[in-house]
Amino acid sequence: MIIAALTLVCAAASWFVPGGEPQTWQIFSALYEGFIKQSGIIAFILIIGGTFWLIGRSHAIDAGIFAFLRLCRRMEQHQWVRRIGVGNIVIVFTSLLFSTFGAVFGMSEETIPFVAVLIPLAIAMGYDSIVGVCMVYVAAHVGFAGAFLNPFTIGIAQGMADLPLFSGMGYRILCWLVLNAVMLAFLLLYASRIKKHPEKSPVRELDAYWRDRQASEEMAVETQHIVILSLLGLTVAGIIVGVTCFDWYLPQLSALFLVLAILTGITMKLSANEIATQFIAGAKDIFSAALVVGLAGGIVTILENGRVMEPMLNFLAGWLEGSGKAAALSLMYGIQTLINLVIPSASAKAAMTIPIMAPFADMIDLSRQSMVLAFQFGDGFTNMITPTSGVLVAVLGMARIHYAKWLKFIWKFILALVVLGFVLLLPTVFANIAGF
Repeated sequence: MIIAALTLVCAAASWFVPGGEPQTWQIFSALYEGFIKQSGIIAFILIIGGTFWLIGRSHAIDAGIFAFLRLCRRMEQHQWVRRIGVGNIVIVFTSLLFSTFGAVFGMSEETIPFVAVLIPLAIAMGYDSIVGVCMVYVAAHVGFAGAFLNPFTIGIAQGMADLPLFSGMGYRILCWLVLNAVMLAFLLLYASRIKKHPEKSPVRELDAYWRDRQASEEMAVETQHIVILSLLGLTVAGIIVGVTCFDWYLPQLSALFLVLAILTGITMKLSANEIATQFIAGAKDIFSAALVVGLAGGIVTILENGRVMEPMLNFLAGWLEGSGKAAALSLMYGIQTLINLVIPSASAKAAMTIPIMAPFADMIDLSRQSMVLAFQFGDGFTNMITPTSGVLVAVLGMARIHYAKWLKFIWKFILALVVLGFVLLLPTVFANIAGF
């Protein structure tokens, strides 16, 4: 319903925004184009679904989780571990790891397969699926927003603003540390509340899917499990090395998971037909998420074909004239945040906004580096709530979390991040910061 409503609103806007090109009758073709545009993510989702369906049938992840929990119980013999809490240690370490991935190489789509691994772990440790999603998806996107080496935000924006690549890194690292401290405090408080009162989880009923998939009794790790978990570990290592060193993206990552699916089936001693049948069953199970990703892509297509964003951006940019540095920077940040709610693509927003905002920054003697930081924050925070984000839709689909429940859970945190982003922008105007 949310996607359908947004589609109609955006189509109607093409009729009323000055300079727009009406798209009402092109809605259905735009949806088709959205599927084409998002075809990479859609294919990736279906492949991930098929692969993890096969792995789930082997119960290898269940066995690995139980082995990990047994290790945790032994660790709790140490007083300092028992005082801190093994669950808290796992949440902090995992979240910081994925936040670093987001900050360094812009991890986003790559979070999708990890959801299927971390949610069962979170539930086995007494949490819920939201904690599992936060450890990987939210952590990566907080890192993405506060990045210091992300080529998809900082690299593109600084290049278009004629700034040295990855300049101003020192202050960006400080921002990343502050944002992560807030994120960890929020997540640890929520996780603690859910562990003490599981009935308070907003996804308690939805998580029955994950609880039912787990083995009813602890199982020993067998040779088959070790082989499959080793293959999964090698796949994860391949993702990290391929993305960081060889610029791999969805085609190469999809190939990795296809190979993992085939080798998992062989390890389980399934025939070729049985592997194909199980793979298709997994793709069918996740198909609804893939379908919504395509529909969300149609909304962006309608906005682009309807010429809605450019007139609106020029109108908003007019507000910058005559404003002071702090006010102008705040407006730039607000504009980027609003645009990101409908167009989550960093490269598309940079192409639209940087050429307009950079001259304004020069006119009022505002550092272009500050303008890029406003773009970076505006592009990052609302990625975690915008229904037009294919990655968010895919992650929620993988996690079996309804968007309405996710929004109810996350909106206060996103609002806090937006306000914090504004606070972190102000020193770049009033203080002498290296690179700014």
